[in-house]
Amino acid sequence: MPIDRALLVGAGGMGRNWARNLSEYDDVQLAGWIDIRPGVAAAAAAELGLAVPYTGTDLAAALAELRPDFVVDVTTPESHHAVTCTALAAGVPVLGEKPMASSLAEARAMVAAAEQAGLLYMVSQSRRYDGRIQAFRQLIDDTIGAPEILNADFYIGAHFGGFRDEMPNVLLLDMAIHTFDAARYLLHDPQPLAVYCAEFNPSWSWYRGAASATAIFEFVGGVTFTYRGSWCAEGRHTAWESEWRAVGPNGSATWDGRQGLVAERVGERGGFLSTMIRHEAVPLAGVAEGIAGSLRDFVQARRTGTVPHGECHDNIRSLAMVFAAIESARTRQRVVIER
Repeated sequence: MPIDRALLVGAGGMGRNWARNLSEYDDVQLAGWIDIRPGVAAAAAAELGLAVPYTGTDLAAALAELRPDFVVDVTTPESHHAVTCTALAAGVPVLGEKPMASSLAEARAMVAAAEQAGLLYMVSQSRRYDGRIQAFRQLIDDTIGAPEILNADFYIGAHFGGFRDEMPNVLLLDMAIHTFDAARYLLHDPQPLAVYCAEFNPSWSWYRGAASATAIFEFVGGVTFTYRGSWCAEGRHTAWESEWRAVGPNGSATWDGRQGLVAERVGERGGFLSTMIRHEAVPLAGVAEGIAGSLRDFVQARRTGTVPHGECHDNIRSLAMVFAAIESARTRQRVVIER
């Protein structure tokens, strides 16, 4: 099987994670690594002990010289549009980090660029590649019936420092998309219709932008998804994957975001409370997780023509949830979600 040659764009913390990921996958060669900061990509490769044939600062030059099989975009959200559109215009498929773009207008332009080029553009929603969330979705399907109530709680006191401390809408824009996309995955990717969101920043917050939010989403089929979260909640942290409850016609299922996967299905109705039957699940084994799963899904899709998780036409729905929530918080009104 031929080896796919990848050009990695961005040499920050996530860029280094992606460099390791690419170098550890036998079907891929990290053929080039660039960053707009001179010397940073070469220094990162040396620090990681990776022999990268090409390093530099200019995307167009790297595309012309290397002619890679695909680009991995691990730049800042504000740069995703330029990197992705440049690569697609050069005839190169793109695997990008979330969020797709810093605005919905840019995201639409990126989808249009993929359509015009006839090439795959996929966003790495890496938390779909997790044996626990996959087992939770299966548990829901097998026990409680199609849920019409889905709740997620996310509470972590994250002291990042750096650009996140200054970001507006820091929780919604930088983190909540993981949970919003996970909700779509658990519900089998229905169309989100509308949202009402309140965004706020507690008095003790170390973030300039709002680090806390509550959002109520409406989906087709009468489904309501509720999100509660904060990035300045000290103590009793949830998992990064959030804590979940799904309620369907035949019972309820919960996932603590770690190993706890439990459902109670109605065994017998009647009386004040129905008799319930308990079901427990274990994480699915053999799942390539996180960005390793994203990379394998992308490479497989390129080779077979299958549609991967995070394909741009689908992923823009998760991004639209984010920007609709931000708009709702700004206007204090229910906002219809556009694609």
